[in-house]
Amino acid sequence: MSPPVRVVIADDHDLLRDGVTAILDADPGIQVVGEASSGPSAVAAAAALSPDVVLMDVEMPGGDGLTATRQILERCPRTRVLVLTTFDLDEYVVDALRAGASGFLLKTTPAASLVSAVRACAAGEMLLAPSVTRRLVETYVRQPALPADAVPPALSGLTERELDVLRALARGLSNAEIGRDLYLAETTVKTHVTHVLAKLGLRDRVQAVILAYETGLVRVGGR
Repeated sequence: MSPPVRVVIADDHDLLRDGVTAILDADPGIQVVGEASSGPSAVAAAAALSPDVVLMDVEMPGGDGLTATRQILERCPRTRVLVLTTFDLDEYVVDALRAGASGFLLKTTPAASLVSAVRACAAGEMLLAPSVTRRLVETYVRQPALPADAVPPALSGLTERELDVLRALARGLSNAEIGRDLYLAETTVKTHVTHVLAKLGLRDRVQAVILAYETGLVRVGGR
């Protein structure tokens, strides 16, 4: 049996931390190992406990979640940060994603979805919701699309199939959905995703989504 996913919860509201802890600890595959109420205390908890996932609030007194995210990822490269926010998009969240956070969730996320997201994040499968991805790129990424057959220079090292997979990632599709779209086995999709991230020097799928739009491989509103 696999060891439980170890989680630190960073939020300045006691009630929210208590509620999230209760939800996650109810799952036998997840263990909340620490809590923090500020950015600096979140960094200290991550350094001391080496959790698999940190659930990070964006705005906290005594140090924001963005700065804490950068510091945690610098000190604990195996830890993944999942940003929790009241808003479905703000510039702090975008900066957190660029800093290496593996995605973000709204604080209104249903309990079952929260559990699934933590598990997915720990496994490296974290995805932004398609609606969030769309708003992210529409607001912050406005590079014009390239001609249909053109490949951005930054992506020239990818094979045609890897480019197809990257386009699908930019649409917010899961591995299973990509497999159905491209008629590939899910294990094959995982291999392609791994190759894409390695070739482009990216931490995770979220950074791949941003790069796909920034390079013009995918345009806002397009497939």
